[in-house]
Amino acid sequence: MIKTLHKRGIKSHHMYTAGLGSIGLALASWALSSRLEEAGMDRADRWGIFVGEWAPTFFAIGLALRMEEMREEGTEVPQQRGEMDERARGRASHAMR
Repeated sequence: MIKTLHKRGIKSHHMYTAGLGSIGLALASWALSSRLEEAGMDRADRWGIFVGEWAPTFFAIGLALRMEEMREEGTEVPQQRGEMDERARGRASHAMR
């Protein structure tokens, strides 16, 4: 899915922008629902939470797209912490020789 989005021209900054926008939209939907609907604060809270849950998804897709962009650029993609520690230890022991 990420490769397909990348091939279609979707960039990581698009997803980061969507994540920030969804945070603003969550606040706006909560405020508007609490003022304009007669369903009460519970309904406004549900709207805010529903829209607010989009932000982490957009940010996660943005991170995945950034990794894909780095692979395309030939930049080293950060590995998991354990792998990085092993590589650093290997370099340190090699330097000591």
